[in-house]
Amino acid sequence: MHPIRMPLALVLALASAAAPAAPVLVNALAIAGDATDLSGLPAGPNGNRLGGFASDLHYDRYSNTYYGIPDRGPGGGLLAYDTRVQRFTLNVDSATGAISNFQLQSTTMLTAGGQPLNGLNPALLNASSATLGLSQDPEGFAVGPHGTYFVSDEYGPAVREFSAGGELIRSFTTPANLIPRDSGGGVNYVDGRPVIVSGRQDNRGFEGLTLSPDGTKLYAMLQDPLVDEGSSSDGRRSRNLRLVEFDVATGLATKQMIYRLEDRDDINARIPGTADDFSATNQGRSIGISSITALNDHEFLVIERDNRGIGEADPTGTAPVGSKRVYRIDISGASDVSSTSLAGDNALPPGVVPVTKSLFLDVQAALLAAGLPIPEKLEGLTIGPLLDNGFIDLILGTDNDFSVTQSGSGEQFNVCTGPGGTFRDVALDQACPGATALLPTYLYAVRVELAGLNYVAPLTVAEPFGLTLFGLGLAGLAARRRCRA
Repeated sequence: MHPIRMPLALVLALASAAAPAAPVLVNALAIAGDATDLSGLPAGPNGNRLGGFASDLHYDRYSNTYYGIPDRGPGGGLLAYDTRVQRFTLNVDSATGAISNFQLQSTTMLTAGGQPLNGLNPALLNASSATLGLSQDPEGFAVGPHGTYFVSDEYGPAVREFSAGGELIRSFTTPANLIPRDSGGGVNYVDGRPVIVSGRQDNRGFEGLTLSPDGTKLYAMLQDPLVDEGSSSDGRRSRNLRLVEFDVATGLATKQMIYRLEDRDDINARIPGTADDFSATNQGRSIGISSITALNDHEFLVIERDNRGIGEADPTGTAPVGSKRVYRIDISGASDVSSTSLAGDNALPPGVVPVTKSLFLDVQAALLAAGLPIPEKLEGLTIGPLLDNGFIDLILGTDNDFSVTQSGSGEQFNVCTGPGGTFRDVALDQACPGATALLPTYLYAVRVELAGLNYVAPLTVAEPFGLTLFGLGLAGLAARRRCRA
């Protein structure tokens, strides 16, 4: 018996019959900090600890599974960690959008030439700050129409494509102006200011990555402005970070656009008093983006956040949080700034038009209203399954840094938190004492009305006409719309 397919025109007419309701935080799901993955590696944060897997998220509606990617691991690039992809499933209540029953399905190690990619920084792994080699700090993730994985990296910054088994297929060409260089023009992937004088700031590479619905373009987003852009030629003072468009077929960048971070004065206005305000040099350093997800070929959702909240560096959440937000952006009229320098001024040059943006969801306000803790690293965002009555789920996730802190000498400790804001740092081989536990990873379900979202589901080769409205979502409708176009 063939499933019933609802005509696209009818779906759109129903969706546009009334103004869309505001997004609603439905629930939060905590994954224990001591949960383990399926890598088969020895126990511990640098082995099989699952933590950190929501540095980015991707939902595959054709298989009804989710992907999460951890970054370079605990230790800030100073300790070895084999990079990997986690695949999992969730139960989703089709009426409310509530999520439950996290089940890890597989762990795929990322390799190049059969050798594991590693979170160690290039100087430690390759004995050279100028050689990227097998060093990798994964932050953005997308699945292509052929089932391959696209992963963005902060060290380069770089974009790479992997097979579904995790083996490197190719590396995209990074635009020259983004590569970090010293005053002599030498490449340096490790150091920050003042050693590097151009290119991306240290640890501020491609934080977000998404694929266009038709699979022809990748969009990679720097976490913060370039090191030499902004007033005083200091990226820490700038609001203007770069969104790069890549052609998937060639692996070459075709455009760079400007995304403007929220002004720190507006963020400071939400912080009680002035003692904890962000300074001028926090503008482009402590405030940045964490994720980008395509809605269609020109609109995207972007997570923008500060570096405050409950995490390994501040387990009790002492510092007041100023920003945890999702913005909706449109690149349609944005200028190409591939050949434009923004050094010396926070203002954009005459004629340069940034992407447009509007507030989609104040996550901080939603968490506070629900009585939930505010995490530091809200990093993953994906558009999940279709719900009943014209709604769709968004799934957001956090990076808990494996619930590990580290001394200046490189010694690691488990961060254990407990009731009443208590916390302790204990040795890695010790269990958390008493009622304390490792920091969890959080997944959040946000119910969004389909009306006005203009969402186009990704194309897949395996199911070129997608599935049905009553199956896994809008894939069939989106594919049919593309075919008619």
